Amino acid sequence: MRARLLPLLIVLMAAVLLALGGPLAVSLAAAEQQRVVVDRIDDTARFAALAQFVTDRPTGSRVGAADERGETLRKELAMYYNVYGIRAGVFYRDDSPMANAPANWYLPQRGEGRDAFNEALLGRRSHDPEQVWPWQRSRLVVASPVIRDGDVVAVVVTDSPTGQMRAKTLHGWLLVGAGESAAMLLAVGAALRLTGWVLRPVRVLDATTHDIATGRLKSRVAAAGGPPELRRLARSFNEMADNVEEVLEQQRAFVADASHQLRNPLSALLLRIELLALELPEDNEEIASVRTEGKRLAQVLDDLLDLALAEHAEADLQVTDIGALAAERVAAWGPAAEAKGVRLTGTCPATTAWADPVTLSSALDAVIDNAVKFTPEGERVEVEVVAGGDTAMVVVTDAGPGLGDEELARVGDRFWRSAAHQNIKGSGLGLSISRALLAAGGGSISYERREPQGLKVTVTVPRMMDSNGPSGD
Repeated sequence: MRARLLPLLIVLMAAVLLALGGPLAVSLAAAEQQRVVVDRIDDTARFAALAQFVTDRPTGSRVGAADERGETLRKELAMYYNVYGIRAGVFYRDDSPMANAPANWYLPQRGEGRDAFNEALLGRRSHDPEQVWPWQRSRLVVASPVIRDGDVVAVVVTDSPTGQMRAKTLHGWLLVGAGESAAMLLAVGAALRLTGWVLRPVRVLDATTHDIATGRLKSRVAAAGGPPELRRLARSFNEMADNVEEVLEQQRAFVADASHQLRNPLSALLLRIELLALELPEDNEEIASVRTEGKRLAQVLDDLLDLALAEHAEADLQVTDIGALAAERVAAWGPAAEAKGVRLTGTCPATTAWADPVTLSSALDAVIDNAVKFTPEGERVEVEVVAGGDTAMVVVTDAGPGLGDEELARVGDRFWRSAAHQNIKGSGLGLSISRALLAAGGGSISYERREPQGLKVTVTVPRMMDSNGPSGD
């Protein structure tokens, strides 16, 4: 969630900063240019005031007669050009210069200079030039009319280089960019803190939910930190977990108590059946049937009690040699398999993992028992130990009738037995007990078809331990 939320916040903050920085940069450039234009306007107004009193007019040549005021104007323009590098001139209506600096610069015939000159001839200052950006090598042209007795007799034109102005604008933009970058870094830091603060309770809640889902029902969420809504959610989750644990505890207690209470009357009943059998012929079918059903009921009660204890018990995890334990169970079930005419083989290399040895032994007993029970005479049951990354697996394959897709989805459910195997001895609780015992230690049990026929059962236990307990794929 953080990987999705954090980029969204960063994009939003970047958009806000750009929305603020863009207009600020434009305003900075416009302000710098306006400052330069105002200076040029002041300069042209001063030169226009000097030119207003120059009375000479060129006749027959481009150079007019020099008088004292004209000479003063030419010196001012020359000094202005030498100091600032700005070309300036006063031009009569017929484009001839009254004075200009440098002396070889004349009014252009087209472009911005000509447009500004023509506009000033109308008796008003030329319009402000178009905005010059740092990447443009334009020049600023400003023109002001020289008015004498109400008539425009000449025009003052200044043609300014923009290098310094563009450099100042670029420097201002760099400052704005640095400020935006610093603000962005602060915003990213704030976003990291904010998302961490918001999502920390969510991560704790997710971890606690996983713990409860894997059988650690005592796990709870610490209702601290984060927004008030998430703190209320944490408290509500803890209340729900308490209620669920209480209901499950009541269910387990009921199953255990019922199983325990029924065992004594059932034991007495079986004893009376045995006493009654002494009074009847040994081959009496009714007594044999009653005795078989009674023993089956006793086995179901024992399995129910084992299941209730398995769901309530905590696993005693320790580093266990899975290969040695599996080899021991293969050796223990060898005589039973041989008696049925089934070959039981094991490939059990030394492999260590975290497991409860008693729990894993019970699970392997249930799986191997089923495999031997359903494998026809003359076929083989194979037990193989495989280490795969973070897990260790014990794979038991048989050549029995196998299960269909719907049956594979239900195998391991309480009291469930395939319709094709109802006549085979069993209560339907053995695999349920194994699954509950394995889940308490972070393990699992899975089922799939074996080609061309048979069933493949995989018992998985973790090889690594993290802060929350066993971890594995």
